[in-house]
Amino acid sequence: MSEPVPDLFDKIVNLSKRRGIVFPSAEIYGGFRSAYDYGPVGVLMLRNVKEAWWRSMVQLRSDVVGIDASILSPPAIWEASGHLANFTDPLVDCRHCGARHRQDKLDDPDTCPTCGTTGQFTEPRHFNLMFKTHAGPVEDEGAVAYLRPETAQGMFINFANVINTSRKKPPLGIAQIGKSFRNEITPGNFVFRTREFEQMELEFFVPPDEAEQWYDYWCKERFQWYVEHGIDESQLRLRPHDDDELSHYSAATSDVEFLFPWGWDELEGIANRGSFDLEQHMAHSGQKLEYYDQATNERYVPHVIEPAAGATRTMMAFLMAAYHDEIVNDETRTVLRLHHRIAPFKAAVLPLSKKPELTGPARELVTELQAHWMVEYDETQAIGRRYRRQDEIGTPFCITYDFDSLEDKAVTIRERDSMDQVRLPIAEVAAWLAERLV
Repeated sequence: MSEPVPDLFDKIVNLSKRRGIVFPSAEIYGGFRSAYDYGPVGVLMLRNVKEAWWRSMVQLRSDVVGIDASILSPPAIWEASGHLANFTDPLVDCRHCGARHRQDKLDDPDTCPTCGTTGQFTEPRHFNLMFKTHAGPVEDEGAVAYLRPETAQGMFINFANVINTSRKKPPLGIAQIGKSFRNEITPGNFVFRTREFEQMELEFFVPPDEAEQWYDYWCKERFQWYVEHGIDESQLRLRPHDDDELSHYSAATSDVEFLFPWGWDELEGIANRGSFDLEQHMAHSGQKLEYYDQATNERYVPHVIEPAAGATRTMMAFLMAAYHDEIVNDETRTVLRLHHRIAPFKAAVLPLSKKPELTGPARELVTELQAHWMVEYDETQAIGRRYRRQDEIGTPFCITYDFDSLEDKAVTIRERDSMDQVRLPIAEVAAWLAERLV
C-alpha cells in the first residue's frame, strides 16, 4: 500500500496558483478564509469531474434521474431531518491563545495544537453548522431560512414528484450536483474542507428487502469509478464504519478514502439510510411518501442507499493522484497524468512560429476541434516550454503546426505521458483524437 507524500500538498497548492487552477478568494483584500475561486483551468477540471460523475450515474443508467433542488429552504425541512437539533460539532476555545477547535478532531483533548498549552480549554459547547439567513425584507423569525448543508433533502422531499412524473418505480435513483454550505469550525487542507462546497449525491430508493444487496452494489460501483478515472487502487480504500461511528438511522456506512498527504481521508460516503428520511418527512409534512406497487398490490416506504461525494475534494484527489515529477533530458518535468475525461483541455494546438502563414491555419484547426472538445491555443515562447505548460495542466495531446505543414498538410501530435510523436494528415486529426478521447 502507498505511503503519504507530505510535500505533495505544497506542490499542488503552488501548481494550482501558478497555472490558474485554484485562487484564494478575495485575495486582493487579504483573502477570505476557507473560500476559493476556480481559475480558467480549474473551472474546466471541476466541471469535468462533475460531468464524469453525471455520465456514470445518470446518463449511462435507466434507473436514475436527476433534479436540481433549491439551495434556500424553510426550517421545517431541517427540523424534520434532524439538522436543527443534531447537526452540531463540539466547540472549545483555548483560554491562552484564543484559538477555536473541534474537540472531536483534537489528537489530545487537553492540549491546544495552536499554542501547545495544556488544560486551558473551555467547556465544549455545541455549534450548529448550518448557515442561517432571512428570506424577504423583514428580518424576523417568520422569515428565517437556511442555506442547505447537504443536497440530500431536496431529493427526499421531491420523491413523490419524481415518481409521479418519471413513470418509473423502485429501484430508482434521484441524482443531484449542487452547492452546500456548512459553517465549519476548523476548515482547512486547501479545498478539502471549506464552508462552501459542491456535492455529487445519489439517493437510490429500493424495496426494503433489497436494501442490503444494493448497498453492497453501490460500495463496489463507487470505488471502481475512481479507479476507472485514473486513481491507482493503492491510493484508495473502502472503509466500513464501526458501530460507534454510525448515524442512528444508518444500517451500514462505508467511506471511499484517498491517501492524502496528511493520511487517509474521506472522498465519498455510501450509506444505507433505511426509511428514516422519508418517514420523517411524512410525519412532519402530513404527506404520503410511499410507493404503491400495482404488480404486488403492496404499499411500502422505500429504503435509501446514498452514495455522496464531494466534487471539490474529488477534484483535489485527482490532482494529487495525477501529479508526477520526472527527469527528462536532465530537467525536471512536472506532468499531470489525468484521465482524459478529467483533463481540462483535451488538446493544444501550437504553431511553431508566430508568422501568419502558420498561425492562420493553426487557428483554423483549433476552430474545427473546438466543436468537439476544449482546445487550447498557444503561440508564445519556445515549443519545449509550451509542451511543459500543457504537461502541467494535464493536456493529453499537443498538436504542432510547423513549416512542413504548409507543404505536406500534416501536423505532429505529441502524447503527454509517453512523449511519443506521430505525424498525421490534418484532415485526419479530429477522427484520430476521437478514437482516443472516447
